[in-house]
Amino acid sequence: MRSKSIKSLLALVFSLGLLLFSQSVKAQGGEHDAATKEPAKEKKIFDANEVIFGHIMDAHEFHFFSYKGSDSQEHHATIPLPVILYTKEKGLSVFMSSAFHHGEHNHEGFGLLTNEKIDELKLDRNKYAAGHIVAVNAAGEIDQATKVYDFSLTRNVVQMLLALTLLVVILIKVARKYGTGAGITSAPKGMQNTMETIVNFVNDEVAKPNLGAKSNKYLPYLLTVFLFILINNIVGLIPGTANVTGNIAFTFVLSIISFIVILFSSNKHYWLHIVNPPGVPGWVKIILVPVEILGIFTKPFALMIRLFANMVAGHILIICLISLIFIMAALNQYVGWGFSPFSIAFTIFIYFIEVLVAFLQAFIFTILTAVFIGQAIEGAHDDHAHAAAH
Repeated sequence: MRSKSIKSLLALVFSLGLLLFSQSVKAQGGEHDAATKEPAKEKKIFDANEVIFGHIMDAHEFHFFSYKGSDSQEHHATIPLPVILYTKEKGLSVFMSSAFHHGEHNHEGFGLLTNEKIDELKLDRNKYAAGHIVAVNAAGEIDQATKVYDFSLTRNVVQMLLALTLLVVILIKVARKYGTGAGITSAPKGMQNTMETIVNFVNDEVAKPNLGAKSNKYLPYLLTVFLFILINNIVGLIPGTANVTGNIAFTFVLSIISFIVILFSSNKHYWLHIVNPPGVPGWVKIILVPVEILGIFTKPFALMIRLFANMVAGHILIICLISLIFIMAALNQYVGWGFSPFSIAFTIFIYFIEVLVAFLQAFIFTILTAVFIGQAIEGAHDDHAHAAAH
């Protein structure tokens, strides 16, 4: 019965769609003569690709929304960020990104590239990308001879610093409460209770099972990684903010730090197990040793890609669901309005899933780091186990 009801509902939606589209075609046919007499003005089509990549890529400002004012001009609600540039010819240049007027104007011999400007100048997209700042001459043409070094505080950098500040403030406030005796002589409350739950969770479920007696040594690092990723994941879900953990440069640095910790935690037994696996025939070692050496570098690579891909995928899915409303409205305004409730409902559902993913990805990155560190410090135990087996 349930499958029949679902099929009936789908048939109803499909029929309504056909009805609305058929009305649209008929209306266009009635206005054919008027259209042939006076060519219609080209209307800008909604570009979902531009919206999606505009959200997940870095930028020199926080962009919240755009609107058309009473002057029929498009206005943008943004927070400009500092632009810090260096060239050998001009030295250091510092100004706010609002000086570019969203790429429409050049400032002090620099220009901000947009998709429209790239298409207008017919630039190679493999070399130039939207959001990049380039040097321009007096005629407004790109000066390819001038190398621009961009040290700007982009929205990813600013949001990462804000998340770090938020983390430090929370931890200091919680530490001060413990200093006054709260949470020791009495039950912890509020943020103190939340942080204590997180600390106990990371200690009991991540550190101790994988690091054993050395868990206390690595617990501060594991807690820092977990909380830093978690806060950036949560803040990135706020509309208008940046998806910091969806930036591969961010996940690359985190994975490199974990890679360094893993290498410095290793011992001679760990390396002997890689270059001379015990209990393995000599002809197998010829194949196994290169694989083991490659595995040293694939571990941080897996950490980097896993966090990056999962956080980007969630944001893209949410934006795609919202973009469907405008895509449908471009075909027919009634279809756009009719599709809106379904799109919004799915978006809210995925949004709550993303909150779960924010916690899950922070946990996965932290536990995999603990597992890899545990493998590096437990080499001697593995060798003894092999010796006992033989």
